[in-house]
Amino acid sequence: MNNPVFSRHDIDKIAACLDTREISDNKDHFRVKLVNKAERRQVSLEIYPEVSLGDRAKGALVVVYTHNCHLQLHDCSGYVVSDELGEVTFISETPGKISGLVVEKEAACSLYSNAERGLISDDFTRFGVEVMLSGVALSLAEDVLSTKGSRRE
Repeated sequence: MNNPVFSRHDIDKIAACLDTREISDNKDHFRVKLVNKAERRQVSLEIYPEVSLGDRAKGALVVVYTHNCHLQLHDCSGYVVSDELGEVTFISETPGKISGLVVEKEAACSLYSNAERGLISDDFTRFGVEVMLSGVALSLAEDVLSTKGSRRE
């Protein structure tokens, strides 16, 4: 990995979008806590800027903990901050495939894994609602994918 995807500046932008000031700067990762008291939800978001992902691989790791799930996005290559939607989409890409982990400021999250890369620029209306949803959600990341490894606001 050339340049880490996440710096302290990036974490601050992510936390601002998610409307939280609870940021822990740990030795090897950052932790952001989101709470939605009205709906009794809580999400802990951990971002490891560079961690060993295997015998020879290093990359960014994004982890989400909730009361009833644990999600990980390995080798995160970029992210998109959407202040308008109040969410951050973390992206990982392999040849022909894309995965995205969406974290919302309302303490919710969604995972779209191993979707066809072309889906994000395709005509969504050709697909069923369940496939269309992933295409729409991941389409926000199209700019990040075209310039792999870069960050976007």
